[in-house]
Order: sequence, then structure tokens, then C-alpha cells
Amino acid sequence: MITAVELGLIYAIMALGVYLTFRILDFPDLTVDGSFTTGAATASILIVNGTDPYLATAVSFFVGALAGVITGLLHTKGNIDGLLAGILTMIALYSINLRIMGKANVPLLGEDTVLSPLRDNGLLGTWPSVGLLFVGCLVAVAIIVWFLHTDLGMAMRATGDNPEMIRSLGVSTDNQKILGLAISNGLVALSGAFIAQYQGFADIGMGIGLILIGLASVIVGQAIFSQRYIWLAALAVVFGAVIYRVVIQFALNAGLEVNDMKLISAILVVLALVLPQMKAFGALGRRLRITSRGARDTDPDPAVEPEPKEAQNA
Repeated sequence: MITAVELGLIYAIMALGVYLTFRILDFPDLTVDGSFTTGAATASILIVNGTDPYLATAVSFFVGALAGVITGLLHTKGNIDGLLAGILTMIALYSINLRIMGKANVPLLGEDTVLSPLRDNGLLGTWPSVGLLFVGCLVAVAIIVWFLHTDLGMAMRATGDNPEMIRSLGVSTDNQKILGLAISNGLVALSGAFIAQYQGFADIGMGIGLILIGLASVIVGQAIFSQRYIWLAALAVVFGAVIYRVVIQFALNAGLEVNDMKLISAILVVLALVLPQMKAFGALGRRLRITSRGARDTDPDPAVEPEPKEAQNA
């Protein structure tokens, strides 16, 4: 179960990238399935050829960002539908990833990686490792939240909410989409690089269906936690990724096979989308809001004296 939590925290980086396109830009980006493998392939082949693992991991971010830029250019400059642009880039990345790796699988056994210090000291699969990975996710969340509160980030959020309005203010929505897709796929590729180093290999098929995992993490996390604030919504994505991996682990422990993971993911997404619409959940939410509002209304302010009944009646 600790391993499931570790994987959830690593996949949370990918889920944050999906959050940027799916929630912030309102863009259905399917490049994720290809850019995840691109990050894993780039980091793995550089590490095997003697590159410093930290530098190799950083390079994977920029290679993934380049894939996002290509999708953005196809959509904005080529006037191709966003969904189709992502599919085209994803298909092209399959061949590119094979070119990068030279074969379908690149093993990393015996190579130094960014996780080697944890593995050499026997910390992988323990709670200290979980704590370190969680701190890394918090740093990523803090950077994303900070960026979304800058002028550039506010323009990106406005592009997803009301592109006509932000365009009337002289902001290029095309540039905002390209930048958002670049950051998103850069994070996805970074997550792929970490996953490859965690499991000890990069495989050409490791990104297939990954967009479903990202959407499940975003939807499940934000169905459980509040979305009122940006920082809380981003943090909910991290917890959603962990919850997703834990549920998958419970399903495997219950006797389901690895081949059933995609089915479990689809069921999780359906439940996260359908359950909040049910009357029981709606009534529970209203009851909680009424209770909290009543508690605030009945809580007297010690600095203010209550008005006489005559004044209240008047």
C-alpha cells in the first residue's frame, strides 16, 4: 500500500499537468499519452548514456514541453480542432519515442537515478520516502499556484474562462494556449521520467491510456475536496492521484487482474461524475451549507452588543 501511495504522488505531477489543460484552459489535450512516454524515454536513454540523472530529468521536462508546443501550434496556427491536434501529436510521438529509445524497452537496472539515494538506503517503500515525495508535490503545487496568480497566469485562466473577453483586452489567447500546453506536457513528461526511474525501465506502451488516469485524479480529487480556491483545487488533484492509486491497489488485492485497471479507472471517473449529481449528495451538500451558515449567524460577536428587541422589530 505504501508503494501505491508513492506511485500516486509521482503520478500527481502528471495529474497537475492535466489539471492545467482540463480545468484551467478548458482544452481536451490527448498529447499526454505520448508526452509521458517521451519524458520516460528521454530520461532513460540519457541516463544509460552516462548523463547526470538530474540533468536528464530536467531535459525530459523541456522535451515534453516541446510536444505541447507542437499541439498548440497545430490548434492555433493550423486551425485544427484541439482534440484532433492532440491525437495527431500523440500518434507522431509514438514513432518519435521509438527513435529516441532505439527499441521498445530501455532497462535502467544498475544505473544511477534521482531515486538511487532512497533505494540505496532502503527508504523506497517506507513512510520517509512518502514524506519526501509529498514535499516534492507540495513544491510543484506551490509553483503552479504562484504562476496562476501572476499576470500571465491570470491571463491563462481568463483564456479558459472567457476567451472573447480576454481577447478584447489585447491578450493573445493563442499564445496562452501554447504556453499552457507546453507547461502541462512538460509536467507530464517530468512525471514519466520519474516513473521510469522508479520502476527501473522505460517502455513504449507505458503512456497508453494515461489521460484516463489524469482525468480520474483530477475529477476524483475535486469531487471530494473543495474547488473554491486555486491552491485547494491543485492540492485536491494531488490527493486525487493518491486516492486513485490506493483504490487500484485495493482492487488488485481483491483479486482483480492488472488487465482490469483501465476498466477500474473508467468506473472511478463515471462515479466521480455521476455521484455529485444524485439527490442524496445534493441534499447533503445543502444541509452542510445551511448548518455552517446557521453556526455563523448564531455565533455572537463579543465586540458588538446585541440590539434591543424593539430595535430589531423596527
